[in-house]
Amino acid sequence: MKKTSQFEFVLLMAALMSIVALSIDAVLPALPLIGDYLSVNNPLDNPKLITTIFLGLGIGQLIFGPLSDSFGRKPIVYTGFILFIIASIICVTTKSFEMMLLGRVLQGIGLACPRTMCIAMIRDRYEGDYMAKIVSIVVMVFILVPVVAPTLGQYLMNNYSWQFIFNFTLIYGIIVIIWFWLRQRETLKEKHRIPYRLNIFTNGTVQFFRIRPAVIYTLLSGFITGSFMVYLSTSQQIFEKQYNLAEEFPLIFASLAIAVGLATFLNSQLVVKYGMKRIVHLAMISYSLISLVFICLFYSGNNPSIEILVTFFAVQFFTIGFLFGNLRALAMEPMGHIAGIGSALNGFISTIMAVPIADYIGNYIVDSVMPLFIGFFICGLISLLLFYTINSPLARTLTSK
Repeated sequence: MKKTSQFEFVLLMAALMSIVALSIDAVLPALPLIGDYLSVNNPLDNPKLITTIFLGLGIGQLIFGPLSDSFGRKPIVYTGFILFIIASIICVTTKSFEMMLLGRVLQGIGLACPRTMCIAMIRDRYEGDYMAKIVSIVVMVFILVPVVAPTLGQYLMNNYSWQFIFNFTLIYGIIVIIWFWLRQRETLKEKHRIPYRLNIFTNGTVQFFRIRPAVIYTLLSGFITGSFMVYLSTSQQIFEKQYNLAEEFPLIFASLAIAVGLATFLNSQLVVKYGMKRIVHLAMISYSLISLVFICLFYSGNNPSIEILVTFFAVQFFTIGFLFGNLRALAMEPMGHIAGIGSALNGFISTIMAVPIADYIGNYIVDSVMPLFIGFFICGLISLLLFYTINSPLARTLTSK
């Protein structure tokens, strides 16, 4: 098997990660229909179909990441996809909301494999700011999926059924896995494999928590991901219920995804020149200040016009585009020797943090978007303070001593 070119490698990694995005975003327009089919009494429970898959993603990374450092990246991807197939069958056939939530958790656990292994495989091949460049390019291509996924989901729902959304995602995943099997070499070299032992996870975890920057940047990812997950889980409710824009929802969602994609593209061009830390610093300041401005403008609780709301989201998501890839790369940079375990813990901790953050803030988003503004600001401010604990002049001086 010939080694894939960098271009094909980037496309393949983006395709693997896009299975995750498709499983999340294509379902968004169908949430009310699925809730009605499963006899969900409280519409505010429907977003759990989104947050539970993230819960599974967090758990799955914790399980499979360490195993990949012993058995390699490719076998773990295959194992996860088999679990995803089983979970998808549960989601399509069940008539119970609780079983559907279980299926979504299992989907997330299975999809954690390609998601985690993508980052680990990139770390196997690249390092430093150039690694951040590759991550940004992968995320940029990956962002194309949320641009089309809700529209695709709505089309499949309207012309076939909501179950066909799950079937389509499964077929797409099979195609990507076949491509991966045929074209991608194992990236974990034999000399870097850690012999499997029952204490492999314990040892890796101890090493992870001894690397202070990795822990801090992981926490930063948790707060930023949590605030973004609030939008993902409540966007359908906000645009369809509060603004009566059910038909326009896929278009609005797509346009906002483009903002993230544009930022990740610009980041891929700028990160090698200016460095990850400088870009992350400026992005977090912007993220916090923009949220504060909107809180001050709409503190009365009255919803802004749809034009202003979309502008707010677009600017914030443009900022987030400079954070996602860089924060992950900064956390992974000192963990090349434990890339699988490191990627797993980074993903697990940030996701497990994000789910309760999203659920808690989402419970307040009933007839106003103000709780979302406040949630963005608090998460941004905490992230900024954490960033200063390792990047302020005083922190650097203490560390050097």
